[in-house]
Amino acid sequence: MQGSANLNIMIKAARKAGRSLVKDFREVENLQVSMKGAGDFVSRADTAAEKILKEELRGARPNYGWLGEETGEEAGEDPTRRWIVDPLDGTTNFLHGLPHWAISIALEHKGEVVAGVIFDAAKDELYWAEKGAGAWMNERRLRVSGRARMIEAIFATGVPFAAKKTLPATLQDLARLMPQCAGVRRWGSAALDLAYVAAGRYDGYWERELNAWDIAAGLILVREAGGMVGPVREGHEPLVHGDILVANTALYEPFAKIIRNT
Repeated sequence: MQGSANLNIMIKAARKAGRSLVKDFREVENLQVSMKGAGDFVSRADTAAEKILKEELRGARPNYGWLGEETGEEAGEDPTRRWIVDPLDGTTNFLHGLPHWAISIALEHKGEVVAGVIFDAAKDELYWAEKGAGAWMNERRLRVSGRARMIEAIFATGVPFAAKKTLPATLQDLARLMPQCAGVRRWGSAALDLAYVAAGRYDGYWERELNAWDIAAGLILVREAGGMVGPVREGHEPLVHGDILVANTALYEPFAKIIRNT
C-alpha cells in the first residue's frame, strides 16, 4: 500500500488502536451475561484507544493540532494542520457485542481534509484515501456504485435516538424516501456508512447532528471514490454544521431532492 508518510502514520496508529479494541470487544461479549459495568468498561476501552492514537499521531507529528472525541481540541504549533479522530465510532454496537464499529482518523490541512483512514477492526477492513490518490479498502481500489435508478438503490442514515431533536425531520425523510428506493439501513456507525458508500455497498447516506470526527475521514473516502458530498441544508458545511448528504453522481440530485424536500 503506497501512501505518503502521514498516511502510513495514520494506518499504523489505526491498526495499533484496533488491536486494543478487538481485545476489549471480546471481553465485552463475555460481559453481556451480566450487564453490570459493561458501559463503564466500554468507555474505558474508548479512552484507551484514543490514548494510543494520540501517542502515535502526536508522537510522530508533535506540531499538528488535535481534535478528538474524548480529549477535545488542542492547538498545535503548526496552525494549518490537525488530526481529527474518533477512537470508537459505533460505541453502542460495541457495547452490545455487535461487530460493526470503527476507528476514524482524518488529517486536515488549511481547513480541508487531505487524508482519511477508517478501520473496521472486527472485520479487518481498512479504508483509506488521500487527496488525488483514490480511495482504497485494504489493497482494493474503491468506486462508488454505478446504480442510476432510485428504486434499485439502498441508502443509509442514523435514526436519532434518546432526546435528539432531529427525530421528526428524519422520520419525514424516511416517509418520502422509503417508497422510492430499495431500502434504508441504520447500522450505527457514521464512519462506516460513508466508507460503505465509497465501496459501492450503499448508494447514498444522509444524517444530521454529527460531529467533525464522525465524518471527516469518510468525506475524503467518498470524494476519492467518485461520489458527491454536500449538506442536508443548502448553504451548510458538513464539517462545520454536522449535516451531510452523499451519493454516487447519478443518484445525488434525485436523492438530495427527496431529503431536502425541494
